[in-house]
Amino acid sequence: MRRISSALGLMPFAVYILLFLALPTLLAVASGFTNKAGRFTLENFSVYQNPVVWQTFWSSTWLSLLTAVLGAVIGALACWALTGVKKDGWIRRMMDAASSVLAQFGGVMLAFAFMVSIGMQAFITVFLRDKMGVDLYANGNWLYTVPGLVLPYLYFQVPLMIITFLPAMEGLRPQWAEAAATLGGTRRTYWTKVGFPVLAPSFLGALLLLFANAFSSYATAAALISQGSQIVPLQVRAALIGETGASNANSAGVLALGMVVVMAIVMVVYSLLMKKAARWQR
Repeated sequence: MRRISSALGLMPFAVYILLFLALPTLLAVASGFTNKAGRFTLENFSVYQNPVVWQTFWSSTWLSLLTAVLGAVIGALACWALTGVKKDGWIRRMMDAASSVLAQFGGVMLAFAFMVSIGMQAFITVFLRDKMGVDLYANGNWLYTVPGLVLPYLYFQVPLMIITFLPAMEGLRPQWAEAAATLGGTRRTYWTKVGFPVLAPSFLGALLLLFANAFSSYATAAALISQGSQIVPLQVRAALIGETGASNANSAGVLALGMVVVMAIVMVVYSLLMKKAARWQR
């Protein structure tokens, strides 16, 4: 009865995942295996013969990897600093609340926030240019390009890292440092022999999570980059709203399949790392 009641408690969440995640994903991927008449075909995979498509995958990969590494490093340093404050203190409560909110703050609102703050004619840009002689756009309109997405992406990558990695950082037991000191080990020895090896699975898992988060982000990039399809989500959008009709829609399904494959690999590795990290968090 306990197992049945637990299963019933999970039913609403399972139905939600099925209707709004699994089913749309299957329908999108299945569209890549059909032609205009709705019959099975593999002709849509010819889209991968286009070098532009591979360029968009590369752009998405390096953008996601760069923001994941930067977000992971900055977030890990923030987590290390937060371990020095009281768990029930106002600083910790403020950081927890801010990280929870900012990790979900994205899309058009985030793009708009950057446009009005550091856009070409925004207040900060004009102030730096007129009062301090610093022109943020001396080398071109960088905010509305793929490299310009790095800064907005970090806005939600760092808080996500804090939420994900802080429990692992707090899992380091003071007794381990005391034991290392008792055995004659230095602080450097403790971190190289105990701290870093214990935190490595959690750090790499959080890094993969940040990569997947950036790789699948769409709304922020779509709002900032109005022309061109430099990353995969924008390439899917271009296929769906293209003027040639259903053939492009089927190509969008093939591109979505490529994204699903990348995300599946990342999440499988993430799951394995989390299982290993869970041994130290019990």
